[in-house]
Amino acid sequence: MKSGFVGIVGRPNVGKSTLLNSILGEKVAITSSKPQTTRNAIRGIYTKTEDGEPVCQIVFIDTPGIHKPKNKLGDYMTSTSLATLNEVDAILFLVDSPYEEKGGDAFILEKLKTVDTPKILVINKIDQIEPDVFENIYKTYEAMDMFDEILGTNALIGKNVDVLLDMLEKHTEEGPMYFPPEMITDHPERFLVSEIIREKLLMYLDQEVPHGTAVEIEQYVEEGRLTRINAAIYCEKDSHKGIIIGKDGKKIKGIGKAARLEIEALIGTKVYLELFVKVKENWRESVVAIGNFGYK
Repeated sequence: MKSGFVGIVGRPNVGKSTLLNSILGEKVAITSSKPQTTRNAIRGIYTKTEDGEPVCQIVFIDTPGIHKPKNKLGDYMTSTSLATLNEVDAILFLVDSPYEEKGGDAFILEKLKTVDTPKILVINKIDQIEPDVFENIYKTYEAMDMFDEILGTNALIGKNVDVLLDMLEKHTEEGPMYFPPEMITDHPERFLVSEIIREKLLMYLDQEVPHGTAVEIEQYVEEGRLTRINAAIYCEKDSHKGIIIGKDGKKIKGIGKAARLEIEALIGTKVYLELFVKVKENWRESVVAIGNFGYK
């Protein structure tokens, strides 16, 4: 049995969560077109079997996008990502555009230079990159002599994900199986439910509003084939509360319906979901509030 831990790092919105979901074949990390979607380190568990027996287990840690923080929540997210560099057996560094000396990728590279962990560069979204541009990105990073492997992927459709897994298996060593083979994440259902609701907020809301929201599960009761869930959506301003609710409550109803359907698919029961919108001004600047919302 071989096993190991792999950290997935990169700028916001380069496809880290999409790659993790593609590796696992199931959705454990929320995704959206908006940056800074991931706030916690999300653990996904990949187990390879041969003749029905597990032979390799890789625990992936999908980290928040590394960026210049604008508030204490941003500080938490970036520190979470950087801490991962010293806790894993291999690092996947995702990029999706040419290297810029003063860009976010340059900042991450400086951090990667400080660790001896094996590193694989993943050039994601290759379907959106012209061949000559891809070649330029490849050669630029190859010349840095920092990466053990360089690979182009399209995480959205799973292109080259199998090749990537073969690469990573080479960096695992003899070790224990940390989780049962059927397990794909160690996060409890309550956490996954709160993330699904937050994903729908990102989808339905524009501008700064969704980034200032947090979701807290206040009630989670299983009653046979029905699960009752009460969730509070926190925002930072009274004006944001009105936007989230929408005219005649239409916005919050749409968010609730979309979330409920996905939650039902996740937990396999009918779901009665009630959403409440509350205001906690400037919570992203409060260490206490950030901790209470599970970012710790």
